[in-house]
Amino acid sequence: MTSAPFQHLDIAVLANWLEDDAPLTLVDIRDPQSYAQGHVPGSRRLGNDTVDAFLAEAPRQAPLVVICYHGHSSQQAAAWLAGQGFAEVYSLDGGFTDWQHRHPDRVER
Repeated sequence: MTSAPFQHLDIAVLANWLEDDAPLTLVDIRDPQSYAQGHVPGSRRLGNDTVDAFLAEAPRQAPLVVICYHGHSSQQAAAWLAGQGFAEVYSLDGGFTDWQHRHPDRVER
């Protein structure tokens, strides 16, 4: 039996990691307009146009958290990124929509 290439991450855990300034890489795979309207602080948008540069520069040993709208498409992206050599990959359960609902004061624009 093989283990999943990524893990699920609860919003409360991510909030704690950010409060503790844990070394993380946060990527948001939503469209550019949605990202511009609000995103998790410290995240960077990752799309087809930026993925090559990201793969060239991103640290492979730091935990990588993938954020989408509701926590669904981030799972596929997390699995793909795990296959690119990232050691610890997470998909944020609930996505940005749930993050914004629970932490409206922690949305960067």
